[in-house]
Amino acid sequence: MAEQPINTMFYTALWRQFGAAVDMLENALLACPDALWSERLWSGPPPEGFPPQFAEFWYVTFHTLIFFDLYLSGVPEEDFTPPAPFAQGDIDSVDALPERPYSKEELHAYLTKTRQKCRTRLLQLSDEQARQVISYPWMKERSMSYLEWQLLTLRHVQEHTAQLSLFLGQHGISGEALDWVPWAKEEAAS
Repeated sequence: MAEQPINTMFYTALWRQFGAAVDMLENALLACPDALWSERLWSGPPPEGFPPQFAEFWYVTFHTLIFFDLYLSGVPEEDFTPPAPFAQGDIDSVDALPERPYSKEELHAYLTKTRQKCRTRLLQLSDEQARQVISYPWMKERSMSYLEWQLLTLRHVQEHTAQLSLFLGQHGISGEALDWVPWAKEEAAS
C-alpha cells in the first residue's frame, strides 16, 4: 500500500477529529430531555450583543451549529444562508431569533447535514482552498486561512459540547449517553 501524501493524511486526521467532536455534540443533543431543552446552562447575562436566550440548551446548540456551518462554508456572513427553518439575517442577533425554540429534531437534522458537509469538504480540501484567506467583522478583522478557521471551529464545537455535556451530567444524565468519542463514528469500523 502506497503512503498517502501528508496533506491527504492531515485532512483525513482533521476530519476524524472534527467528526468525533460533532458526534459528541450529537450525543449531548440527543441525550437532552425535553424538561431541560429551554433551561439555562449558566445564570450570568449573555455576552454583549447576544440574545437573552444565549444560555439556553437549545440556543447553545443552535449557536454552535450555525457558526459551524458558516465557518465551514468559508463565505462572508452576508453571503451565508442557513437552511430552513433557521433564521436569516445577523447571526446571534435578537432579530434572527425564531418565535419559539428550535426543536431537537430540527437541530439534529441541521447537525446531520452540516456534519456530512464537513466530511465532504475536509476530505476533498485542496491546499489552495486551505490557504484561502477569510475574515469576519466580529473577529476584529483578523484574517486567517480557511484551514485555521476549521481548527478554530473544531475548538468552538468542543467548547460548547463540553458545556452542554457538563450541564446534562449535573442534571443526572448518564455518562454513557455522553461518552467520549475518539474519532468520527464511521471511521471506527475501519
